[in-house]
Amino acid sequence: MWNKRRDEDPPKPYTPPSPAGTAAPAAPNPVEVKKEATPVSTTPMGRIEPESRGGSATIGKAVKIVGQIYSKEDLFVDGDLEGTVEALEHKLTIGPNGTVHAGVKAREVVALGTIQGNVEATDKIEIRKDAKLVGDIRTARIIIEDGAYFKGSIDIVKPEPAKPVSRPQPAAPAVSPAAAPAAAGEVKR
Repeated sequence: MWNKRRDEDPPKPYTPPSPAGTAAPAAPNPVEVKKEATPVSTTPMGRIEPESRGGSATIGKAVKIVGQIYSKEDLFVDGDLEGTVEALEHKLTIGPNGTVHAGVKAREVVALGTIQGNVEATDKIEIRKDAKLVGDIRTARIIIEDGAYFKGSIDIVKPEPAKPVSRPQPAAPAVSPAAAPAAAGEVKR
């Protein structure tokens, strides 16, 4: 309807070049050369946020959950949450629209929204400038940006260093029966 030229000239079928070796180059057919444009997404980059996190779960802003959440991957909460949240070895991010009324335990917690409840992080807690956190905090490191609201107590806990593998040592050194009287004599001194 809009492109009359395409309707008037039907596409010509492709014919392979003859093996006779003609030196005259064939004129390119404009209909065959044209490629259709690949559709491009018009979604703004900010809306593809969860995919850029690489292996994280997302609770959207239209979702409300009441209960217990145990996550074995990074978690991004932008909705309402009531209960408990545990991501012990992962990062928990409360998005700008997120509201959490829960006890929180994670390796790392980033608050951009509202948290009401006690928060425990083995690594660190970040409370960003527009965030609100009401509750007690227990962590190794904490960042509270200017403009953030925090009400509660902070307990800084040193992270436990990785314990080296220790071999069990015998309580008393092994003594041969012949050396036992001499060893007993040495202990009495």
